[in-house]
Amino acid sequence: MKVLFDIVHPADVLFFYHPIKKMLEMGHDIIIAARVKDITIELLDVFQLPYSCISRERRGLLGLATELIERDLSLFNLVRKSRPDIMIGFGGISISHVGKLLKIPAICFYDTESAFLQHLITIPFISEMYVPQSYTGKTATGRTYRFCGQKEFSYLHPDNFVPDRKKALIAGFKRGVNNYFIRVVGWNANHDLGLKGWNTDSLKKIVAYLEKKGAVHISSESSLPESLRRYEYKGPVHYIHHLLAYCKVYIGESATMASEAVILGVPAICAEELERGYIEMLARKSLIWKANGAKLDSLKAAVSEIESLDKNLWQERIKTFIREQEKLADTVVTSILKYSS
Repeated sequence: MKVLFDIVHPADVLFFYHPIKKMLEMGHDIIIAARVKDITIELLDVFQLPYSCISRERRGLLGLATELIERDLSLFNLVRKSRPDIMIGFGGISISHVGKLLKIPAICFYDTESAFLQHLITIPFISEMYVPQSYTGKTATGRTYRFCGQKEFSYLHPDNFVPDRKKALIAGFKRGVNNYFIRVVGWNANHDLGLKGWNTDSLKKIVAYLEKKGAVHISSESSLPESLRRYEYKGPVHYIHHLLAYCKVYIGESATMASEAVILGVPAICAEELERGYIEMLARKSLIWKANGAKLDSLKAAVSEIESLDKNLWQERIKTFIREQEKLADTVVTSILKYSS
């Protein structure tokens, strides 16, 4: 088969890395349509995946609309020349449009209920949609399948990822103290329109509180103020999960990274206010703590509760949870091979 992977976000590189490897090992041809956003291109280069860069991130409603037109046109031209048998992406906006026009199957995985605009312009055109069992948003009627777990199992399942302490040290892990990981997002995606994250004062207060307890690491999609730059993650882009795996607590606005932390066995505080099905599911299983935005009292209470956890009980919770999940990278490959003939 000839398979086109639509890569529009750094998380897409991670999500599709193992499926791409499996498809290549099976002898299939791979095409990657990439987008310049954050560290997407850097990750593709690090993993030595060949790609065609067909669009660049734009911001704001007008910017996103302009980029969508540009990407649709560029993808249309790429697909018309390469003629893939199937296209797959996470979200899948452009592949749904181009697939409909050129009569090529387009399938997507997705997990964000609040992406109303994306749902509006994708669901009517997508061939198939895969969402977590916990997902409560709109789906493609008669064309939707549900998987067990969250998207992060595609790359952090124990079969695909083993934390390496040496790599964690290279990435900035500090010996002899508790390490705390903070993630701040940029709120520039199509599903983030109208939303705002933590302000600088809130972030400074959180850092000051955690700094008294150990080492602080910050991963931020936006530029940090001068006073916080010494905490910024400066390790290799593909080592960040090795560092996260050895941290005491994760605190952040990113639901994705909160989910990653849990899979790695790290207690996570998700401090964003959007309702997400998989976060609610993790909270019901006592695997994640939800905080009220960046309010320091709320975060302190959650950190205190985490630090008083029985270590053996926590580890048993994690093991039980992981045993219940499917190997999502295999599910992705299976979703593609359904179209082989």
